[in-house]
Amino acid sequence: MKRLAVLISGGGSNLQSIIDSSKDGILKNIAEVAVVISSNPDAFGLQRAKTANIKNFSLDCKKMQREEYDKQMLDILKECKADLICMAGYMKKLPDIIVSEYKKKILNIHPALLPKFGGKGMYGHFVHEAVVKAKEKKSGATVHFADENYDTGEIIIQESVNIEENDTADIVAAKVLKIEHKIYPEAIKKVIENHK
Repeated sequence: MKRLAVLISGGGSNLQSIIDSSKDGILKNIAEVAVVISSNPDAFGLQRAKTANIKNFSLDCKKMQREEYDKQMLDILKECKADLICMAGYMKKLPDIIVSEYKKKILNIHPALLPKFGGKGMYGHFVHEAVVKAKEKKSGATVHFADENYDTGEIIIQESVNIEENDTADIVAAKVLKIEHKIYPEAIKKVIENHK
């Protein structure tokens, strides 16, 4: 059973899909969420972790020095014996010490078909607005390995959705979120199976 550390900053709907999948879906008996770490003390995802009786920590990035924040996160990951780190709407750049310590063990989900619409500042609603503005016919979600840069790591899995002519950024966001909830557990399963 692989131990997952899920990093969040907000609502945690992808966290929920991973929790559900580990209890009663494709991750059952192969992975469990061991810890949830949030960069935002008010993130609703922390409530999801508490409801599921999962150990959770809030590291308030606004109140801590960067070195202290990085060290505390690394300590928590080691203490919880995390096998894989899953970034699920985590809005900070990962510390280099963690990226080097967990090479090819950090997954991130991005709400677009990378390499399109990736990079610094491309997250959440900004992505969907850019996709609509560019009059794209397709968007989707990508799960990839996280490295030192934003959205540049090797792609694990991608799935697309069609964009209709009158779709707003909100409509695209809803379509993409559905795909995210489906492919994140699939990507985790794939990574675990490839590392046996």
